[in-house]
Amino acid sequence: MEAVRVEGDRLLEQVKHLLFEGNIRRIVIKEDGRVVVEFPLSAETVGAAATPVLASVGVLGALLTECTIEVERTDAPRRRADASVEEITDEAAAVRWGSH
Repeated sequence: MEAVRVEGDRLLEQVKHLLFEGNIRRIVIKEDGRVVVEFPLSAETVGAAATPVLASVGVLGALLTECTIEVERTDAPRRRADASVEEITDEAAAVRWGSH
């Protein structure tokens, strides 16, 4: 598991970046070594499906001054930085429906 230390006002931006990579199984946000929240994720956590996660992270970012994001990755490769939303959504649908 990798860990990234961020200021509260950068938390949402960092989590968005991690979600876009698409190979994240779980995100744990900690403050002073204590777990504040844990988000289990799947390949389908893109677009509208990520909205509740991002809304929660946005609130936490406003409340926390500094925190650590622990990331558990899957074996899947990271997404290309230039992948479009449509490509990501199609890929998630393919994984969900077994055609990938």
